[in-house]
Amino acid sequence: MTRAPAELRTQTFDAVIALPFGPFGIRTSGGAVSELVFLPPDTPLQPPATETASAAAQALRDWIDDTGGAFPLPLRARGTAFQRRVWAEISAIPTGQTRRYGELAARLGSAARAVGQACGANPYPLVVPCHRVTSAAGLGGFANARDGWLLEVKRWLLRHEGAL
Repeated sequence: MTRAPAELRTQTFDAVIALPFGPFGIRTSGGAVSELVFLPPDTPLQPPATETASAAAQALRDWIDDTGGAFPLPLRARGTAFQRRVWAEISAIPTGQTRRYGELAARLGSAARAVGQACGANPYPLVVPCHRVTSAAGLGGFANARDGWLLEVKRWLLRHEGAL
């Protein structure tokens, strides 16, 4: 997500679950998942407060076990038309593979920076696997971060999927 860790701590989640790379926040609204968020390592866990959050938590744990599996819950529509096009391209990247920002930009008739901004605005990481997008010079950023724990999460995810 695009928010700074300090801002994340003041926001409420319907669940904060432990995944192998760290805490992961789930927000729901009206029976749909409305946002998924990587959270700083010291974020306290919170059991699911809604049926949808509980189902999302289980679906995310299942995704860790089978990274090619589909996410079975509805996602609340978010983003601009361009962002949704980028997220659709990202969602088409097979497990264990990566694409460069520039490759996606060429397919979309856009610029690599615009693709990177859309990746950073992705409200559904893991479901829309923005971790599979890298820079021409290497790993690139992740969730609007250039270093720190979020880059470690990206490395973990790519290793887990066999892409590193």
